[in-house]
Amino acid sequence: MKLRNMIVISAGFALALIIAVGAEGAKEAPVKKVKCPVAGKEISLADAKVAKYKGAKVYVCCNGCKGKLEADGSKFAAKANHQLVLTGQAKQNKCPIAGRPINKKMVVTVGGVDVGLCCGGCKAKASKAAGDAQVTLLFSDAAFEKGFAIAKPKK
Repeated sequence: MKLRNMIVISAGFALALIIAVGAEGAKEAPVKKVKCPVAGKEISLADAKVAKYKGAKVYVCCNGCKGKLEADGSKFAAKANHQLVLTGQAKQNKCPIAGRPINKKMVVTVGGVDVGLCCGGCKAKASKAAGDAQVTLLFSDAAFEKGFAIAKPKK
């Protein structure tokens, strides 16, 4: 009887461990609020207007901002690209400064996004920048092209 109980308990523990490891590797809940890349206002995704940008969705506060973004996205590129990463529509694959492979020890956090860099030099450069300058350094169109890609939607 004791052996059967031990097997049942062990199986239950193994199942709990598998579930816990699976949950740890699961994606975090999607963000619920973002900043409009045009107006800078914090907005709820539920209330946002959606602008098409780089084959993905950028959330804006109003139809006026949607029109501005869709008319000339280059003016708002860094903030729109940051939002694509924040909302999980774009994934990082290389250092956005140098375009080289990411060193997992070289990370800076920018507006809720962990950005991996390749070396101490890139990390120092990113760490010295602040606010909009940091967003521009790491998410401008040139940086986005070097280090990020629009994620393919799951079917």
